[in-house]
Amino acid sequence: MTHADLPATGPATALPEPDPDGLPVSSDRDVWTRLARAGREHRATLVWVVVLHALAALSALAAPWMLGFIVDAVREGRGAGHINTMAALVVVAFLANAALTLVSVALSVRFGEGVLAELREEFIDAVLRLPLGTVERAGPGDLLSRTGRDIGNLSHMVRYAFPHLVVGAVTVTVILAALTVLHPALLLAWVPGFLLLWISTRWYARRAPDGYMRELATYSDLTQGVSDTVEGAHTVEALGRQGRQRAEIGRRVHRSYLAERYTLWLRSVWFPHLEAAYQLPTATTFLAGGVLYMNDALTLGQVATATFFSVQLARPVEQLVDQIDTLMVGFVSMRRLLGVARAQEPEPEPQGPPTAGDRGVDLHEVRFGYTGTEVLHGVDLTVRPGERLAMVGPSGAGKSTLGKLVAGIHVPTSGRVRVDGADLASLPPQQRRAHVILLSQESHLFRGTIAENLTLASEDAGEPDLWTALEAVDAADWVRSLPEGLRTPVGSGHWTPDPARVQQLALARVLLADPAVLVLDEATSLMDPRSARLLERSLSGVLAGRTVVMIAHRLHTAHDADRVAVVEGGLVRELGTHEELLSRGGSYADLWRAWHGD
Repeated sequence: MTHADLPATGPATALPEPDPDGLPVSSDRDVWTRLARAGREHRATLVWVVVLHALAALSALAAPWMLGFIVDAVREGRGAGHINTMAALVVVAFLANAALTLVSVALSVRFGEGVLAELREEFIDAVLRLPLGTVERAGPGDLLSRTGRDIGNLSHMVRYAFPHLVVGAVTVTVILAALTVLHPALLLAWVPGFLLLWISTRWYARRAPDGYMRELATYSDLTQGVSDTVEGAHTVEALGRQGRQRAEIGRRVHRSYLAERYTLWLRSVWFPHLEAAYQLPTATTFLAGGVLYMNDALTLGQVATATFFSVQLARPVEQLVDQIDTLMVGFVSMRRLLGVARAQEPEPEPQGPPTAGDRGVDLHEVRFGYTGTEVLHGVDLTVRPGERLAMVGPSGAGKSTLGKLVAGIHVPTSGRVRVDGADLASLPPQQRRAHVILLSQESHLFRGTIAENLTLASEDAGEPDLWTALEAVDAADWVRSLPEGLRTPVGSGHWTPDPARVQQLALARVLLADPAVLVLDEATSLMDPRSARLLERSLSGVLAGRTVVMIAHRLHTAHDADRVAVVEGGLVRELGTHEELLSRGGSYADLWRAWHGD
């Protein structure tokens, strides 16, 4: 966006604040520390970048310097040969400048791309280490915004702003040094322009970072709203809430508009001062040169050279200052990207292996809440080793939350969750997966081969292990029927199996991971009855010998379980076998009769 493209809007009066439940943001110090580390790790390349840009700037000075000599030579009446020689030197200087600029910019881009690749890898590593509970609280919009917009801002800063910044800084330094050589008093001509530049830029720099932080936060909020609307489109339409949802999206768009209008207003105030700061030094340099010429301190050619220098200096100063805006956006984006690492769980002290024969689940006085609202109110529950426990209850009762606590996705606010003999709160996420895995109805198929999708659960698994897992979930026949078998590419851009087969691959991954405890969030509830029955047969090979906690939405799942836990109001209200609970005539009996239409 150029200066002329910016609307002259007033400041926003009610700027939205970042979501306190969003992912954290790192401090300015963290960013400077990371940039300093990049400078140390790539010191040789960075030194060459500065040296080559300095040589390019020096070669660019040859033309105005030679023009000054030509002016003096003409006034002194020297011959055409002398003037032609200086003109040839100008051409040579232009060619040298072009070659040096090409090499220096290419090296700058190489340096920037290397640092950008490292930052991307660190960001992806931090994202993959995020606790799922943290992602759920923040919402996918925040993470998507950082993955898309913030990475894009950082890429733009590294690929375009950084080379311009280095070129501008080195060129300004070299030209100011050349003006000093001509006459130190010429630097005084630049004081008014630099003073105007300093005051206006300082005014802008004190306000812009917070404005950009709010702007990027509203993008996250807007992305979250659009994502929720798309995912819940059928529900919104079924309930006739289209108008309400449009109004909510409109409010989020308006908040984003207010935040962006504020930063646009800042630029519309700042840029006119910059234009004046660029043009003023040329006039003041010409006047100062004239005064020095009248006092025999400079020749007429030197005055022309100084004026040419001032004209030449305006462009790198403009480039340098123009990149401040891009640098601020990139700096804020980098704070958001580095902040993801702050959301990672601290590494607890490693525990010893679980004691033999305790492959069960034990919850004692477990409490948990979202954003200050308690959902579970002191749950006590024991699942015996090898037992299949079904959890049923009305929507919002806390079943899924309880399952996520058992799976280690959430850590209880108070109380204790022991799975397979280990306290989950004291285990790092990677070790939790060795004890318990949650399998939901929304399994993901990653882009890659079938074999690569399966070995995500066990990197050491060989091809015989993969076929054994597929056989156990009744998937081996259709995988063998594929032209490339285990090496068949699947996922985005390739062949995608139907949901039942995707879920079979997910079950095979569970077998390869071999957890002691498995939490099933009704893995077949979103499928048609025929596919669900086929997949439930595949489940038998996965559940054998494991402790299973099943979050049941279909009560026939509860009927087949060893015991049933009825969750209501954040507590386990009833616990027993299917027949025992029916005989009691309580909540479970009511649910059973309602499900059968009695």
